[in-house]
Amino acid sequence: MNLGEVQARRLARARERELRLRRRRRVAGLAAVALVAIVVVAVAVASSGGGSSPAKVAGASRHTRGHHHHGAAGRATHSGSTVTGTPTGKPGTTPVPILMYHVIAPPPPGAPFPGLYVPAAEFAAQMQALKNAGWHAVTLDQLEALWAKGVPLGPGKPIVLTFDNGYHSQYANALPVLQGLHWVADENIQLTGLPPSQGGLTTAEVKGLVAAGWELDTQGISHADLVALTPSELQAQVAGARTTIQREYGVPVNWFCYPSGHYNATVIAEVKAAGYKGSTTVIPGWASPSSDPYRLPRLRVLGGTSPSALLAQIAQAQSAAPPPASYGG
Repeated sequence: MNLGEVQARRLARARERELRLRRRRRVAGLAAVALVAIVVVAVAVASSGGGSSPAKVAGASRHTRGHHHHGAAGRATHSGSTVTGTPTGKPGTTPVPILMYHVIAPPPPGAPFPGLYVPAAEFAAQMQALKNAGWHAVTLDQLEALWAKGVPLGPGKPIVLTFDNGYHSQYANALPVLQGLHWVADENIQLTGLPPSQGGLTTAEVKGLVAAGWELDTQGISHADLVALTPSELQAQVAGARTTIQREYGVPVNWFCYPSGHYNATVIAEVKAAGYKGSTTVIPGWASPSSDPYRLPRLRVLGGTSPSALLAQIAQAQSAAPPPASYGG
């Protein structure tokens, strides 16, 4: 074999190796394309919920949220006051009445303010009338979330139920009625001056209200007349109460309730400085997004109010003037 034949054979073998290498690269490229296609299909299937439409996936997400508790504003609960969808991001415009209750029991002989006592059966009849009229109870935090972020609430017309001072009957008599309706409420607790022997809530009962979905707010330490206090006394009543309740019960305490409804510019400034989102008065009317959040009106419900009278009271108050800049009784 001469040199020319040897070189020819080497060239042939080199070309054969080059052809085999090209075939391998082509096969590898086709495999890679196939793999990418498989991954794309898998991602698409996963994103669609395994074939479900986007509407079905969104519905399943809402259903799941409705069975868990969430903190702060707009939280979902097992009550009728649930978040039923995602926030719209647009401020809500719904005006809402806020009712004010005290003792849910008959007045004892010689009670100094018998009108503040609403017997349990009377209270239950009022709540049923509200439900029949299309109302459902929400908390102030939920209401604020609706107004600020468009967080939707449950079906029907929202109404806020507030209970002042922290009486035992609110736990013993009001809570079971509201639980039967899957409703929640706001407890405006005062920390001293109302011991259990005089009908005050125990720590365990307060925790029971919170566990049931009630919102815990406050009237201060001792139901003092805030407009008559020194600056240090005022700070202790307003800021001190919030700090104590937050530490004791692990809740936000975003709303203040003026004891006896008394307030002025100094009191409002202290409530703001303490970090409250707003406060409630005893001036009748409906609260709305345009209301001063530190002068929200409320409707006092007195003993002897029939269900129909309560509905009429709520309707008539919608046209009331806003609370004044200050109130001293």
